[in-house]
Formats: sequence, structure tokens, C-alpha cells
Amino acid sequence: MRRPTVRTLSLVAVTATALTVGAAAPPPQSSAITPPAKSPVAVGYGGAVASVDPDASAAGIEVLRRGGNAVDAAVATAAALGVTEPYSAGIGGGGYFVHYDAKTRTVRTIDGRETAPLSADASLFLGADGTPLPFAEAMTSGLSVGTPGTPATWKTALDAWGTKPLRDLLKPAERLARDGFTVDATFRAQTAANEARFRDFPASAELFLPGGRLPEVGSTFKNPDLARTYEKLGRHGTGALYRGDLARDIVRTVQDPPVREGAQRTVRAGDLAERDLARYETVWRKPTKMSYRGLDVYGMAPSSSGGTTVGEALNILERTDLSSLSKAQYLHRFIEASRVAFADRGRWVGDPAFEDVPVRGLLSQRFADARACLIRDDAVLTSPLAPGDPRDPDPEPCAAGGTAAPTTYEGENTTHLTASDKWGNVVAYTLTLESTGGSGITVPGRGFLLNNELTDFSFAPANPAVHDPNLPGPGKRPRSSMSPTVVLDGHARPVLALGSPGGATIITTVLQTLTGVVDRDLPLVEAIAAPRASQRNQTTTELEPALYGSPVRAELEALGHRFRENPEIGAATGIQRLPDGRWLAAAEKTRRGGGSAMVVRPAS
Repeated sequence: MRRPTVRTLSLVAVTATALTVGAAAPPPQSSAITPPAKSPVAVGYGGAVASVDPDASAAGIEVLRRGGNAVDAAVATAAALGVTEPYSAGIGGGGYFVHYDAKTRTVRTIDGRETAPLSADASLFLGADGTPLPFAEAMTSGLSVGTPGTPATWKTALDAWGTKPLRDLLKPAERLARDGFTVDATFRAQTAANEARFRDFPASAELFLPGGRLPEVGSTFKNPDLARTYEKLGRHGTGALYRGDLARDIVRTVQDPPVREGAQRTVRAGDLAERDLARYETVWRKPTKMSYRGLDVYGMAPSSSGGTTVGEALNILERTDLSSLSKAQYLHRFIEASRVAFADRGRWVGDPAFEDVPVRGLLSQRFADARACLIRDDAVLTSPLAPGDPRDPDPEPCAAGGTAAPTTYEGENTTHLTASDKWGNVVAYTLTLESTGGSGITVPGRGFLLNNELTDFSFAPANPAVHDPNLPGPGKRPRSSMSPTVVLDGHARPVLALGSPGGATIITTVLQTLTGVVDRDLPLVEAIAAPRASQRNQTTTELEPALYGSPVRAELEALGHRFRENPEIGAATGIQRLPDGRWLAAAEKTRRGGGSAMVVRPAS
């Protein structure tokens, strides 16, 4: 069956949403305390922003209205998310930035992942007896804090493509932090989930539990310390976080975590040093690229596993006409392709500065075909599935060529934003602290949480018989699943850009959303809203409630699938360029309380 052309895909999206016109940003000087209207879809001109939060999306739109481009808007949106989504992202974390340049029709990517201290080695998370530390103990500690990459990512992106000074781009976020934003149910719930941790750190308790209590829904939440920190970065540049008094405050907090007197929690000190911050650099990465249904899909190369794993799974699915399958058949193929790709991810992907990652082999159609032949329509593969060898793929006898290893844990709280501008530039940017609330430790007087990204390393080899590419090392970047993705047509023009939070479920969320649009003809907002499944080379596949309670589950169980329920998987955002030049921005309808899609000038 011939797949729809890019133009057809775009028109399907518009028709199915009945030309829904979403929210525009409020006037630039509107009150920060009254949140902008929240809509999951917006169509219009002049550029678009989609994020999980309406205040953050409005900050990006404000920049676009003042003549900024997509990169400027992305930085402003990310800074605002550091205020309103402080448990998901902020200047104490890191991320990956994917940029499409409309003038050159090229995609470039920035690796802003956190790095381990130079003192780190493979025993970073091993106790004195040589056994791995309990995850909860490692998570809430200075030991888990890597050198933040987010401020350096902003500088790299703005130096390359930005048109506005950082101080101007931080103004909306600075205003939000100073004047406050309205607490919603998601913010309160995430605070409640962290309450015990926050109470053990006086700076965290003072900020996030004002008056010693959880913030009430509808109340105004202010962060004057972060407003001052943003003002400092605006005046002195992002280098102020990596050198000087702010850097010293970060190091002091990591090396001697400020725990309240009488706390029963074991809080280990970290070894992050001033030299680690001073030497931090982002890395330009060649994006991953593969062809799918005539479209070019660009993603993030290692240290992230997002681009290679999404790409391999798409290559596996390329040989199947997903549009002609029933829902159960489609999900079966999707689940099995994910299972195989994760088996290969676990064996081969790590920081390329330390590991020989066979990116070309992982993205080759020949390797995908050798792995796809494992998949049957009437049976289910067994996890953990052994990896193949992309350096020497052999389609016969369709047997895995390695030793199976389980998928290691990866924190699920992150955030993603997408932005575009009137010139046609596009940004897909995923940023994170790792766990919800990161390490739980706020830098005193500075207003931001520190990450716990180093827990994304394997604490010990997943399988002692197999080399683990994700063990800690000096200055090493832990493997990530962040998958900011940009899709171009055959003329190198943007079709889609998308991404999601969710730890390792990011990969399956992006994969399911992409195939939902391209293969299942879903409008972008409906592909984002569709109930999700996530298989990551584990014995059971996670299903959201709408799938777990549906007849499709029984059809899949009859094939041999096993499931467990996950109340919520991911929180994606995306944008789409329509044939008439309009932008369609899309976000979640309900996950995390619903996302926020905005355009500069809504279509009438």
C-alpha cells in the first residue's frame, strides 16, 4: 500500500482536528500569577511553541513576537520551565538540543549531558563491600550529582544561532520567579511525592514547603532566589555557573550536603570539584539519520541512546505495512521492535568518548533486517532478549548473537519543548534533572535543585559476562534515552518535530507517536494523546490504563504478551509544518495535567 505523501499527512492532521485554533500567548506584560489559557493544540502563523506548561510556552511566544527566532524562544521557554517545572528541569541539570536551520536545510545537535567528576571510576556507586548502593540512597545524595550542562547548552545554541542576548531571554522566567506562578495539581502532587526528601534539606524545605506546608492548588508560588540567579546569569553570562561564587556554592553543596539536624536519612557526599565545572563543555554531535517511509528522521546520537534506538526500531518496522494492521497487530509489531532495539541498546550504547559505539551498524537496514526476522506474528519473543552484533549482522539463522542483559533503571522525570519560527527554523529540546526533584538538594540561596543524573549509569555490570558500556568513568556522560527528533521531507523541509520525558519510556513514546502519525494517519495531537505501551527488553510490557483495560490486551495476551499497568507514560510535545505555511503545535490533553500549545498568530 502506498504511504500518504507529506502533504497528505499534513492535511489529514488539519482536517481531523477540525482546524482547531489553540491558545495564543497573552500580552507580554500580563500578570504572571494568572496563568495563560491552556490548549493541547494550536494552529497559526509566525511560529509555535509547545511545552508542558502555559507560562513557559507563553515565554517562548513572547520572544517570537519580539522578533526572536526558534532558538531564542527555546531558551526562554526552558528557563521558564526551570521556574514552573523545577522538579523536571533547570540550570542544575542537562539535556539535548536538536536544531533545524531553514536557511541551510541542515540539522545539528548539541550534547549538553551532565558529566561525572574527574575522580569517578566504575566503583562510583559500589559500597565498601563491593555491592551496589541502594538506589534510594544513591539518588538523594551529592554522589549522584553531575556537572550541569543546561546553561552551557543555552550558550552554545545562542552563539551558533541565536539573535537575542541571554539577559533578554531570561527576563520572562526571571519575572515568573519573582512575581510567582499559579500552583496546579501536578505541581502539588510532585511536591508531595518529594515532601520527605525536601524536609531533610533546609534550603529545599524553605523553598518548596513554604511555611512548612505543601503549596495549595491555586496559590502563588514564588522563587526570588532563582530570580536573582537568572539575573546574575543575564548580567555575567552562563559562565557564572561554572566559575566564581555560584560554582563554589554548587561544589560546597555537593561535597557537604546541607542536611537538617536530626535527619535519619543517609546522605552521601559527592566529589564534584570546581575543576569539573570549569572544564565542562557541550559537544557537537552528528545527528543520527535514517529514512522511514520516504522521510528523513534525525535524532540524538550517543551519549543518548534515543536516536539509535528509535532509528533501529523504525528500520525493523519499515518492512511491515503498519497502516493495514489491526490495532492489536500494530501494537504487537511495535512492542516486538521495541524489545529488539532495547536489547541492542543495552549492549552497545554509551558515551562515545569512552566506548566504541557502532552507530552506523545500529542504524543500518541490513542489521535491522537481521533482527526483524526474529519477530513472528503468532508468538512473542522472550525477554531479556540477547543482543545482536551490528558489526557483523547475519540474517541466518535469525538468532541473537550475544548474552542477554536486563535493562537498567532510568529516572522518568524530564521535560520536552518544541519551537519554530516564521523563518522555518525548528528546535526539539529535551532537558532533565533525572528523577522527579533530581537529588532533592537545593543550592542554598540560589533557588534551583541539583540533578541526580549519575544514577543513569549502571551501578554494576548488568551482566558480569558482558561488557557494560554504561559504567561510570572520569568525566563520562551517563547513557540517556532522551529522543528529541526532527523529521524532514524529501526536500529537507520540516514535517514534524517531537520529543517526550519519561526515562527509558521516552524512546517508545517517540516511536509510538511517530508511527501513529506516519503509519496510522492520526493527527499529531491524537497521536500524542493515544494510550501508550512501552516494552524495554523486560519480561512484561507496560500499558497505560486505557490499553490495560481494553479488549486489545486480551488479544495480545493470547499471543503470549505479559503486561503490567503504568498510570502514565511520557508527556510529549510536537510541532508540524502544514502545506499552507501554518504551524500546528500539539501537547498532551491530560498527562501531567495537560500541556500547552501556542502560536504567534492563531488562524481564524
